[in-house]
Amino acid sequence: MNRAAPSRNPILLPASALFGLALIVFGFCQAPFSEVLSGLYAIFTMEDVLITDYIAVAGTGAAFVNAGLVTLVSVAILWRWDNTPNGATMVTVGLMSGFSLFGKNIVNMWPFFFGTALYALVKREGFSKHVNLALRGTALAPMVSFMAVRFSPWLGIAVGLLVGFLLPPVAEHAHRVQNGMNLYSVGFSCGLLAMMMVPAFKAFGLNPASAHHWSTGNNFRLGLALAALCLTFTVCGLLRGPRPVLAKYWALLRTSGRVPSDYVRTFTPGPVLVNMGVNGLIATGYILLTGGDLNGATIGAIFTIIGFSGYGKHAFNIVPVMAGVLLGSLTNHVDPNSSALQLAGLFGTTLAPFAGVFGWPFGVLAGLIHSSVVLQAGLPLEGMNLYNNGFSGGLVAIVLYPILTSLVKRRRPVLMEEDLYAMFASDEPQPPEELPGKDGADC
Repeated sequence: MNRAAPSRNPILLPASALFGLALIVFGFCQAPFSEVLSGLYAIFTMEDVLITDYIAVAGTGAAFVNAGLVTLVSVAILWRWDNTPNGATMVTVGLMSGFSLFGKNIVNMWPFFFGTALYALVKREGFSKHVNLALRGTALAPMVSFMAVRFSPWLGIAVGLLVGFLLPPVAEHAHRVQNGMNLYSVGFSCGLLAMMMVPAFKAFGLNPASAHHWSTGNNFRLGLALAALCLTFTVCGLLRGPRPVLAKYWALLRTSGRVPSDYVRTFTPGPVLVNMGVNGLIATGYILLTGGDLNGATIGAIFTIIGFSGYGKHAFNIVPVMAGVLLGSLTNHVDPNSSALQLAGLFGTTLAPFAGVFGWPFGVLAGLIHSSVVLQAGLPLEGMNLYNNGFSGGLVAIVLYPILTSLVKRRRPVLMEEDLYAMFASDEPQPPEELPGKDGADC
């Protein structure tokens, strides 16, 4: 099949910038200017280890203003260096906006960025190859904040530069061993680095410890805002022509979600917007129906799911995993509305490809296993890896995938992305890259 040359998506980054502005406006609607400023100062001076819900420590206004600022800065960086904005770009924006509600901020993100830029310089490679990873690697932002607050800002900067420099080769290797079944591949890579760094910290007498700042009582107000956001996505998608958009969305639901599943390149924006809206409503509904809390951490997870709606996640492959985590709460004797399992129910959808490749019962199985693994896997990391579910999901994927491949002879039939490209070639979407590649290596 002849593939068209990659081209710049004219909508993705401007729309992402508009989203960042909306977060800032929403934040200033929640609190007066002086309260936002004092809240931002509190955010910048926190150690930021998991779980540090910025709504709990700084208020709703400051939390969303920080999220908007981080989103706008990330979009500006991507506009400058990301030559072909696509589904992977959408993932980066979702991760940066989501985790800037609980752990990332406009201060602690920079050392990792410059560390990865230094790696590209030393390797004499274009920074565009690593720009998404440079932003996603801020999963280890608590290391910078912890060192800066407990000891010295210069020590925090040095640690961030080191981690940012080391992450690209680790991420490239770790991506391969997960076989495209863990969508949060960088979370697994960051977890591996944290497994090395945290014991080193302790050996030098530094004793990081996880935290638990968790806000409650905001479900009605934040639920309405999320519902409005998701409905806006859906309506904007349908405005591009309900019948063809829904036809393509149905085809999207038949994909496996396995990396690479770049829906932005394969489909026109309409079906992706509908997918974003539907997935966001499902994730919000999961929290509300299980008696959970809408706060910085869970909304961060919902934004992440919305971001991955352009790269692998859809209703048919995330719901089985959520059901598996919910089922796991019964076997683990842990309430489904405990903070850990609320986040596992949302972030556990990193294993959505298991439902897409092997069928929904195996998605439930992956979620069930993940609900147990995630409760233990992050303990040695002491809250230093914000993508804790990505680390746990990587462990599950590495073990479960070869077992299922060996034992499950009949798998659910799915359309491959190349088939979908041929189906919709008349709309001139860009085809996905092959594994391994830029999009796969840094997802």
